[in-house]
Amino acid sequence: MLNLKGKIAAVTGGGSGIGKAVAKVFAKQGADVHILDLSLQSGETTVDEIKADGGIAYAHACNVSDQQQVSAIFDYIGIVNILVNNAGIAHIGRADTTNEEDFDRVYSINVKGVYNCLHAALPIMKANGGGAILNLSSIGAIVGISDRFAYSMSKGAVHGMTLSTARDYMAYGIRCNSVSPARVHTPFVDGFIAKTYPGREEEMFEKLSKSQPIGRMGTPEEVANLILYLCSDEASFITGCDYPIDGGFIKLNN
Repeated sequence: MLNLKGKIAAVTGGGSGIGKAVAKVFAKQGADVHILDLSLQSGETTVDEIKADGGIAYAHACNVSDQQQVSAIFDYIGIVNILVNNAGIAHIGRADTTNEEDFDRVYSINVKGVYNCLHAALPIMKANGGGAILNLSSIGAIVGISDRFAYSMSKGAVHGMTLSTARDYMAYGIRCNSVSPARVHTPFVDGFIAKTYPGREEEMFEKLSKSQPIGRMGTPEEVANLILYLCSDEASFITGCDYPIDGGFIKLNN
C-alpha cells in the first residue's frame, strides 16, 4: 500500500514545514525526491535526513516565481511522476491595508509559482503517460478568515487551478487534487507568533491552537500522509477534489 517505488517526485518548498514532511514520507515509501526550495541549504538539510534514512533525494535552489528557473530545473530532472506544489508565503492584512507590493509578492509565489510548476511539469507528464499533482490550498479558500485578504486570494486561485488542471488533463492520465489545511504547527508559526506577539508566545500559541475545534494545530506529518495517499496509485479514482484537513474548523466551528 502507498508504495512509490520507481516514482520521481518534485516537491516545492521541501526544505521546511509541510514540504519537508512530504519529501521525507515520499522517500520513505520509495520515491526519488527532488526538492525545490528558495534556500538550497534548507533543501540540502532535508536531503541529508532522507539519505540518513536510506532514501534518495536531491536539492535544487529555486525561486518558483521565476519561470526560467523552474523550467530549467524540470528539464534537468527529466521525468516527473508526482508534483507537489507546496511553496508559498503568508500575509496579514485586509483589502485596504495590503499594499500593492505585498499583494504582488503573494501572487508571484502562491499563484504564479504554482502556474510555473504546472507549466513545466504537465508536458513531461503528458509525454510519460500520466502523473499525479497535489496543490496546497488552505481553509482560507473556503471560509472567511480575518486579516488574510491576499493569502486567501492566492489560495482561492490555487483551488481554481486545481479544478481546471484536473479537467483539462484527465485524458492524459494526469490527476490533480488539493488539500486545505487549517493551522499546522511549523517553524513558520513559531516565528510568526514570536514576531507578532513578543512576550505572549505561550498564550497566543494556545489561542491559535484552540481555534481548531479538535483543540490543537495539525502536524506537518499528518498533512503529508494525506498527500501521500492522494499521490499514490491507491487514489487513482480521485481527481479534481479538495480535502480539508482542519481539525473540524470548517464544519464544526460554530
